Amino acid sequence: MTISMYQASVPVFVRGLTNMADVLKKGEAFAKDKGQNPDGLLQQRLIFDMLPLIKQIQIGCDTAARGTARMAGTEPKSFPDTETTLEQALARIHGTIDYLKTFKPEQLDGCEDKTVIHKTRSGEVPFKGIDYLRDYALPNFFFHCTTAYDILRVAGAPVGKKDYLGSR
Repeated sequence: MTISMYQASVPVFVRGLTNMADVLKKGEAFAKDKGQNPDGLLQQRLIFDMLPLIKQIQIGCDTAARGTARMAGTEPKSFPDTETTLEQALARIHGTIDYLKTFKPEQLDGCEDKTVIHKTRSGEVPFKGIDYLRDYALPNFFFHCTTAYDILRVAGAPVGKKDYLGSR
């Protein structure tokens, strides 16, 4: 059996974002149990020169949404970075999941050898579709999911590997 570009991307992104939302909810419950404002978690960092939790969430969402759109050859939906509360951050995650679910397998399958252009601050970087997914989109997505998890864990939220991986 072969795996398609759709199968290797959209369901993976949806699962990762679903797990991120679940971990974020545990962080929220933890903060409330400790008498803290849960929204304060959004500005937590692992270390001073890393981006805060809210940016990890936004970039994880953007990587999934923009990456899928690039592979499908469509203009990505814009998600402005305006979230200041956990409720808004969760809405961002769920909005991204809803957007990802609009893509159909036929939009992504077959893009393995098509050129995907990734725009960066320093210019455009061309990838073959499979290389973009394997070497950039998935690793970048999981970096930000993992960092978001780690920030919540360091803040004291009772989350573990099973929360990060999610249930089957």
